[in-house]
Amino acid sequence: MDHLTLIIPAKEEKHSLPRVLNEVKNLELKILIVLAKNDYETIEAIKNYDCEILFQTGKGYGNAIREGINHAATKYVSIFYADGSTDPKNLKPMLDKIIDQKNQIVFGSRYEKNAGSHDDNLITKIGNYFFTLFGNIFFSLNISDILFTYIVAEKSALDKLKLTSDDYCLCVEIPIKTKKIGFKYVTHPCFERKRLADKKKVKAFNDGLKILNYMIKSFISVFFNK
Repeated sequence: MDHLTLIIPAKEEKHSLPRVLNEVKNLELKILIVLAKNDYETIEAIKNYDCEILFQTGKGYGNAIREGINHAATKYVSIFYADGSTDPKNLKPMLDKIIDQKNQIVFGSRYEKNAGSHDDNLITKIGNYFFTLFGNIFFSLNISDILFTYIVAEKSALDKLKLTSDDYCLCVEIPIKTKKIGFKYVTHPCFERKRLADKKKVKAFNDGLKILNYMIKSFISVFFNK
């Protein structure tokens, strides 16, 4: 998988990120960590690992991913989590769905047969169900987990999406624009593992409102441009 880059946005992950890097260190792929220049403790924690560090020029989760995509130089990329919740055993079958089945983007899903989440709660489960239903109805998506950003894709496809979100709205921006452009995509069942350490960064209510607002604006834009 030396033609695959893991894009790992990280923010104050000094305990979990080294454990993630230990888990993937024997895989033949490239690792790109995107973090703030002043995240000194995380930088110190990973300084001896074989990975490239990209200092983020903007702010936010979505911005880190966008900067990572722009910087990556391999044919394929994967958005991977710094907290240990994304299992690397899914990388090869997801990449196979790109190469063998001629898809351009593969979305990991926690809500299919042989999938699940060890880090989900009632609020996040209901929220994800609502946003996924919204996406499937109003954007004609065929997706089962719109908020899980465990993705493997052709880098050229992600480049063509011209992503703009700096926050967690990027989670829905990717599938919405994938459908709008007409890229071939598919889902892959994944188990989301529990966060290894450090603090969760998502603020369910506030970030949920931002995502809802983004989806409503996107639908209005699509509707009036038909």
